[in-house]
Amino acid sequence: MSVPGADPVPRDADPVASGADAEPGWTTTDRRDAHRGRVVLVDHGVVLPDGSASRYLVDESVPFAVATLVVDGDAVLLTRQYRFPLGRWILDLPGGAGDADEEPADAARRELEEELGLVAPEVRPLRTYAVNPGRAAWLVHVFACTAPTTAGTPDRSDPSEQVRLVRMPVVELDALIAGGGIVDPTLLIARAAAAEQGLLPPVAPR
Repeated sequence: MSVPGADPVPRDADPVASGADAEPGWTTTDRRDAHRGRVVLVDHGVVLPDGSASRYLVDESVPFAVATLVVDGDAVLLTRQYRFPLGRWILDLPGGAGDADEEPADAARRELEEELGLVAPEVRPLRTYAVNPGRAAWLVHVFACTAPTTAGTPDRSDPSEQVRLVRMPVVELDALIAGGGIVDPTLLIARAAAAEQGLLPPVAPR
């Protein structure tokens, strides 16, 4: 389909340009904290490609985030948590923020134990994506785990992070996805990536 005014993109083009042929970016002239708490917002002074000056607020709360899809035979292990901004309980994946001196895989294993008490000898990378590229600077590293043990100790010290374990057959998860019952983007991405890598069957059609 031809879209008036749209720039043509070669079929073999790298979707993320880099180097000398990259499209013009913005230049940072200064930065200052707009808010620093559990959420960190940084106000950047920038010069746009046309030479004009502007300011842009960026969420720099964490270095990166992680999440893990636990595959248990024909089912997956999910978390059920109350998400205050949505005002309801949702299904998502065990995960959270990584530390600056931590490898993403180590952070994924740590979060899996803290939230569900599961110990994963190893985790397998599924996908890395930017959760909110228009506002946040950090990436989400999504992993899969197929052989966890229950030898870990969950961390229940934060009353605002009470996590429930849900074992759900994959067919039921697919039915929820098809019906719009899954709203967490990381879970949706993990389900598709696990199918691509052969860890789960293809997503059932609607």
